[in-house]
Amino acid sequence: MLPLFMQALAWISRVCGFETVDSFPPGHPHARTHWNGAYFDIASDLKPEEIERSICERIFNTPTIFVRIANPTPAMQRALLSVIEARMRRPGANPNDLVAMLVNAYRSPHTPDVIPGLRAAIVACDGDARGVMDFLGAMPAAFNVIEA
Repeated sequence: MLPLFMQALAWISRVCGFETVDSFPPGHPHARTHWNGAYFDIASDLKPEEIERSICERIFNTPTIFVRIANPTPAMQRALLSVIEARMRRPGANPNDLVAMLVNAYRSPHTPDVIPGLRAAIVACDGDARGVMDFLGAMPAAFNVIEA
């Protein structure tokens, strides 16, 4: 009887949003994406689209938090790429730290490619941030990423 009660209590807690989640629900296209719950306080009652939007907003505001995400979704990568692009346009701003986080994310084969050829460029330059920035800088406007 106690295990049944604990399961019901856990279900109620999740439905009411009292728990935080650290991944998308099973069966979601990006179910392999995980984040550190200590850095992302995501309520369990949010829909996957709202979860992703919330994480992307946090990346825009604090881009270094990207390092706390394993197998980031394309939208999360686009959020980081927009910050990288903004830094590349500013004179004297150096996005090497952000590019290094992107390169680190691509070490996992489960990270989806957000830009065609990005994974190949990372491999070709052996993960060198300068080589990746050269690749990104050669891309047409906004790294050829169009927000839907």
